[in-house]
Amino acid sequence: MSVTDIFGVFKRVHAAFISPPLPPSVESNDASPPLKVGLLGAAAIAPHALVMPAKTHPEVELYAVAARDITRAETFAKKHGFKKWYGGGDGYQQLLDDPAVDIVYNPLPNGLHYEWTMKALAAGKHVLLEKPSGDTAEETRRMFALADQKGLVLLEAFHYRFHPAIQRVKAIIDSGELGALKEVNATLTIPKGAISNPANIRMNYDLGGGAMMDCGCYPLSCVRYLASANPSAVISATATRHPKDPRIDLGTTANLTFASSKPGEEPVKSTIRCSLAHPPRWGFIPRLPEIDVNVVCERGSIDMFNFVMPVIYHYITVKPDGAAPRTEKAYTFESGKGEDWWLTYRYQLEAFVDKVKGRTPQTWVNPEDSIANMEWIEKIYEESGLGSRPQSTYVPPSA
Repeated sequence: MSVTDIFGVFKRVHAAFISPPLPPSVESNDASPPLKVGLLGAAAIAPHALVMPAKTHPEVELYAVAARDITRAETFAKKHGFKKWYGGGDGYQQLLDDPAVDIVYNPLPNGLHYEWTMKALAAGKHVLLEKPSGDTAEETRRMFALADQKGLVLLEAFHYRFHPAIQRVKAIIDSGELGALKEVNATLTIPKGAISNPANIRMNYDLGGGAMMDCGCYPLSCVRYLASANPSAVISATATRHPKDPRIDLGTTANLTFASSKPGEEPVKSTIRCSLAHPPRWGFIPRLPEIDVNVVCERGSIDMFNFVMPVIYHYITVKPDGAAPRTEKAYTFESGKGEDWWLTYRYQLEAFVDKVKGRTPQTWVNPEDSIANMEWIEKIYEESGLGSRPQSTYVPPSA
């Protein structure tokens, strides 16, 4: 990494995470007022996934937050600039009943996604829903059906898809420069530590816990996106089970195939790896997170580092057969859209607001994509022997 690269990292991190530039003011009018956001749960992900991006978006207003503990809700609201807060057993519903709330961000534990997204949609709110969308594909299907019925926007928050970096990788593949796709792999592993503690919600089976549900949904989504298709089969899947709850995977590796774009050719191979507790090297040397994409084509390959959080630092190395390799980076779109310090979440919020406002977003994750990702998560869990996470017991009033 050069001095220029290091300076760029500090500059982007400061703007993205510490002191984001304020947006230019936008004349608000009765026809298109700022969208008031309601946050369900004072989740640890919310400051980066919602608060910071919203503060830099001129058409979004941080309005209300709800938490089970009213004191926690008040503290979070005052710290991050929300105007209202709700708490207690009815706090979430009180937020949904607030007529001023336009859009709801749902980062609750996986097992609560279905219930509170259905309730938010029933209350007439657009929903930005954390990944994975639900515990099962059937839950996901029902949520999108209700959103469609009510004419509301529902988006599963696969934020990496909205960033120029991964879109650049796909553009290289789709250009045909390197020939037909032969292999596509993706990895997201987190070093062993606090996340694997049984008290962590990611380790709670009843709340939809497990590595494949958490970090594993990213590499699965990524290989499907780059292949422009769904897998044709799960060839194998192995899980490292939690010693205190064997229903939970600490990590999962799955080998998939995709149909070749050329009739009669061998299937495209794919391996995805995920872990919430990647063990130290040689038992004592801590590992860094692995957040990689590898693509092999007929006439070359592509490697990308850090496809999930590319704003900090990433690189795309293209190696054409018989030619010198090149390294690319993409922090903004060639059209000029975006800023080099924009988080993936900020690009995502831009698209979400555009959709709610009736504009055409630069990128979108459609319902069929979200449903298919959950279907293949379930297929991988089935092949590994763990089975799907438990479906929600919540029954909507109209059901």
